[in-house]
Order: sequence, then C-alpha cells, then structure tokens
Amino acid sequence: MTLARRPLVLALVVSLCWAAPSRAQGVASSTPPVLAPPEMEDFLLHAKIVDTKRTLKGATGARQVTLSDGKVTHDAQVQDVDIALPIFRSGKNTEMNFKDTYRYNIAGYRLSILLGLDNVPMSVLRTVNGKPAAVTWWLDDVAMEEGDRQKQTPIPVGPNPARTNDSLSILRVFDELIQNRDRNAGNLLWTADWKMWMVDHTRAFRLGKNLSKPEEIMRCERTLLERMRALTRPALTDAMAKNVMTRDEIDALLARRDAIVKLVDAKIAQLGEAVVLYTLAR
Repeated sequence: MTLARRPLVLALVVSLCWAAPSRAQGVASSTPPVLAPPEMEDFLLHAKIVDTKRTLKGATGARQVTLSDGKVTHDAQVQDVDIALPIFRSGKNTEMNFKDTYRYNIAGYRLSILLGLDNVPMSVLRTVNGKPAAVTWWLDDVAMEEGDRQKQTPIPVGPNPARTNDSLSILRVFDELIQNRDRNAGNLLWTADWKMWMVDHTRAFRLGKNLSKPEEIMRCERTLLERMRALTRPALTDAMAKNVMTRDEIDALLARRDAIVKLVDAKIAQLGEAVVLYTLAR
C-alpha cells in the first residue's frame, strides 16, 4: 500500500538522515483534515470519489482515489481484490487454502481498535463500482518505508530509539496474531514523527493455529497484552460482522491469541515482568 504524505521538507526537519519513500507518493496540496474517528468513518463511507489518481504497484489492483464531501477532500486507497484458491504456488512456496482479500484490511483495522492500537489506518467496507471493497484512509506525512530505512547505514532509529524498537515489538506480536504472510518492507511505513504504521493485510488472517515465529516475540507492550487477554469471541464476532471474518478465521485468531499470551506469560515467569513488558511512549 502506498500512502500520501506532506512535502518531504517536513520529514527532513524531523530527521536529516531519512530518505524519500521508494514508491512514488503524492504530495498533499494542503493541510490534511483533522477528523474525529466517527467523522472519518462517515467520510470514507459516503464521500464522493472525484478522481482516480493511479493504480498502485502490486498484485491486488489497489488504486489511489480522491474523495470529497464538499467540505473535506482527502485521498483514500480502494482495494477490491478477493481471491480464494485451494492451492497457491509462488516460486518454491505452496500454500493451501490461499486467500488474498480486501476483507482483511478491514479486519486488521477493526482488530487494532479492539487491541488499543492506533497505527493501522482506518479501513471501511464500501461498495465501489458495484463491488465490495476496502476503502482505507490515505496516510499523510509518510517519510519512508521500512525497506528504505533498512538500506541506510547506520539504520536510523529516530530521536527515541527505544520507542522505535518498542514499536517493532508490537509489529511482531500483531503479525503473529493475524498470521500475516505478507509483511514486506513496503507495507511497514514511518511517518515524519517517527510513528510506525502497519498497512496492507490482504494476505493475513490465515487458519493456522500455531505461531509461525514464536522466537521473535521477546517482549510485549502492556496494554496490548491486557487487551489480548480480554478479547472475547462475542466481542470479536460483533466487530467482524457483515462478513469481514469467517467463524473459522475467528477460531484460528483466538487460538493464536492463547498461544501468544501463554508464551509471554512463560517469559515473564522466566525473566521477570520488567524485562518482558513495557509501555509504549506516546
């Protein structure tokens, strides 16, 4: 997913060592609107599509559009990919029950809210050109993709390295929870204020109940752990209504949740809470 930003001058003021995003990104023509979440959701659901700027690179046919309700104008991503295959082969890799679907962008956002996270862009279910689609808020002030950050020497970590590392720990837990198979360097973004954004989840929410890389979960943010513990099937089912997630997908997610909580609890017992748990600096 490629997301819009303000001029790079702002990013350079924040950090002179940052590079421009590798993907061509539009520059916002004015100060982005500040909307409360209900206002933003209503805008994404009902604002008129006044321009289709381009089709974004990638295999899902996502496109950048401009929305306007007469008062507010802002860009969004429209993604209507919905592929389900019994067997999918890519190079040497084979996946059974493969899915690549717009539904998971919506599910990723709704789950992030349940978990108390604020770094997954809002994504709503909307019919566009007769097809159900995920319409996702276009991020402003994107300074770089993770791939660009990793290419620099030394790798920049921002004015608060601990917060940057703590954000990446959240990413590892979240991706295990949703069993994300496609967290490449282009769908992890950093804005000019060094906030990490997790985008594009169309190949997540698999049916596996075991953790893929449990060894990568070394620490966990306190609120995230508390929210995972408190996550119930009724709450998750209600949040994923209107066919955003199937019952089997919910079952698998809850099984992975249990495995993550068990893993973190074991690390706390072994290493101590102060070593394993932390609170993300805001």
